[in-house]
Amino acid sequence: MISKEEVAHVADLARLKFTDAELQTFTGQMDEIIGMVDQLAEVDTTDVPETTQNVLLENVMREDEATLVTPRDELMKNVPTEKDGLIQVPAIIDKEED
Repeated sequence: MISKEEVAHVADLARLKFTDAELQTFTGQMDEIIGMVDQLAEVDTTDVPETTQNVLLENVMREDEATLVTPRDELMKNVPTEKDGLIQVPAIIDKEED
């Protein structure tokens, strides 16, 4: 059981100011929390494996495998305009403003 003075001491260490009514409320709440922790400590977890994460994570990345690339000529069939084997796009930077 935790006392009101212990809660006040911890609050003082944390530079927190509480009224007597708040200290009384927090003392009751802390006492309940400590009681629950004590109750959990009584559970036999001897054969329970240690859990490091509660959500199963698995790698969704594919294996890095070499594959054949699409030939340039086939890719260029979908390009509106090309020049010297490169895709032409409209200029987006006006050099006169530089």
